[in-house]
Amino acid sequence: MIKQFFQSRLSIACLVIILLFTLAGIFAPYIAPNDPYETDLMNKFSSYTREHPLGTDQLGRCVLSRLIHGIRPTLFLSLLAMAGTITLGLVMGILAGYFRGWVDEVIMRVVDVMLSFPSQIMILAVVALLGIDIRNVILANIFVKWAWYARMIRTTVIQYTGKNFVLFSKSIGSGSPYILTRHLLPCIASELVVLATLDTGWTILNISTLSFLGLGVQAPTPEWGAMLNEAKNVVTSNPGQMVAPGVAIVILIAAFNMLGDCMRDAMDPREVRN
Repeated sequence: MIKQFFQSRLSIACLVIILLFTLAGIFAPYIAPNDPYETDLMNKFSSYTREHPLGTDQLGRCVLSRLIHGIRPTLFLSLLAMAGTITLGLVMGILAGYFRGWVDEVIMRVVDVMLSFPSQIMILAVVALLGIDIRNVILANIFVKWAWYARMIRTTVIQYTGKNFVLFSKSIGSGSPYILTRHLLPCIASELVVLATLDTGWTILNISTLSFLGLGVQAPTPEWGAMLNEAKNVVTSNPGQMVAPGVAIVILIAAFNMLGDCMRDAMDPREVRN
């Protein structure tokens, strides 16, 4: 699987793009040309210069510096939300698929209720209930999305619980924690990584959308969705203000989606390769 994955130029390109964005976010204070919070009203909407490679916004702030610093809340908070979603979905899915019985019934009925509502409506409802804050946005994403992962993981776990290696482990007296951590978890790990990679783009778009609507990251913190929110006020006079954050969102989401597709193709045993 790993060899087949790295034979694809598209997968390598996606990994390089994601890695570059990640490194830029980590070292943002060192590579950003200017302070992302520094305003200069006398120099607002300036064109591309050596000091401001992507120009300045309506407050005279460096667009490139804000774009680089915006990687942290946009990408890293999305990864944090995905980590929480996967953890909760993994625990609930494994418990439901392995123990079955009343445990499965209770968890699956909760999952059915969660999946019966549109995800975006649920997220907006949770944010409205808890208040406008980026932490509440992350909690809302976890609260809404874990049910989908729980159902997917439960189905996969059920497929493996009847395998000979699991039945043999039970017959020799291995405990449930051992079977779950040493047998079932490694079996579903690769599929879980693929699902998480494909879904990370959705999380990035969701957090950026909520910030664009004023429900996520608040000004003056640089975040790509919030930058689009500020740029929409001057879209007629300076439409270029929306280009940089918009293109960055598209590139990063496309990289995660195509990376997930490449990983899924590499895992597919039915895929015919020359």
